[in-house]
Amino acid sequence: MALVLLLGGARSGKSAMAVQLAADSQAPVTFIATASAGDDEMAERIRRHRESRAAEWKTVEAPIDVLAPIRATPAGDFIVIDCLTLWVANLLGGGAGAAEIDSAAAETVRALQARDSVVVSNEVGLGIVPVNELARRFRDVLGSVNALFAQAADRAVLMVAGRALDLASIESVLERR
Repeated sequence: MALVLLLGGARSGKSAMAVQLAADSQAPVTFIATASAGDDEMAERIRRHRESRAAEWKTVEAPIDVLAPIRATPAGDFIVIDCLTLWVANLLGGGAGAAEIDSAAAETVRALQARDSVVVSNEVGLGIVPVNELARRFRDVLGSVNALFAQAADRAVLMVAGRALDLASIESVLERR
């Protein structure tokens, strides 16, 4: 399977698809979660996500450093990272700049290219231009990170309303024109 990127909006089916791909792999699964429970509502979301995963899967909480758990995961494990959106937000919130985040993303991509893995991220660039500088910076940095992962991925999928749109098929249509 190699590297799969699942992009989409909130509640689009990205995480459910990631769980399904991991289950279909029939390999041991290491799930790298980037969320932190900063409030009761987020804690509840995290609880529901955990319950959707198989009990035998290993979960590693890595809100800042996703590379260390990737490197520590046995070679035969299928890796799920859910999600780049929160990872980038956590890095920005911790004071990392765009260049530092792009570098960390590139290193993460290199580590995943030799692995069977699925990475989840939100597509946040389809809406209005955010009103404040931090929100615009977040949108731009996440867009760069998503593009980096999409370029390296063996498969990139846009999830919309629970449906999967394979981005490679769109590219092939455009190339034929």
